[in-house]
Amino acid sequence: MDYVIRPVRAEEWTLVKDIRLAALQDPAAPVAFLETYEQGAAQPDDFWQGRAAGGAESSGDETRQFIAEAPDGSWAGTISVLIERPDGDLRFGAPAKVHQAHVVGVYVRPEARGSGLTDQLFRAGVDWAWSLGEPRIERVRLYVHENNPRASAFYRRFGFVPTGETIVEPDDPRVLDLEYEIVRPL
Repeated sequence: MDYVIRPVRAEEWTLVKDIRLAALQDPAAPVAFLETYEQGAAQPDDFWQGRAAGGAESSGDETRQFIAEAPDGSWAGTISVLIERPDGDLRFGAPAKVHQAHVVGVYVRPEARGSGLTDQLFRAGVDWAWSLGEPRIERVRLYVHENNPRASAFYRRFGFVPTGETIVEPDDPRVLDLEYEIVRPL
């Protein structure tokens, strides 16, 4: 199937909510996302409106949410990219050491997995990060749960490499998330 990969639009907040709640119901959700279905479903409409507006193309160059839209208008997958700057907001416990992008919220519906759609979403997110103006993005990073081998294998195949950095899961300090990165090509 042919999908259009594009940024979300602010007015598509109900679709943003629908795909996120579908992601949170996926069997891999406990090792893929930092929230539960119950937490997501409890969010009010203004939360989802803000989330869609924040990831839309019209929101500026700090966050972008890309979706894979099928010919029938349904969404088969999503990826979000957050820009982190050394002088910017603190995210994930420590300030960014370099100008970087951070991939979060990756989800592809089961019926679209294995079709190359995840590659297309990642390509859109990484290309967007590289396209930003000065100061240029030096790397794209993400975290993967230590017990998520399927995701780890995809990230390595796409070109991400482990950095050796880890963070502990907020709800269980015995569990680690591993940092992977792609350094900007010269």
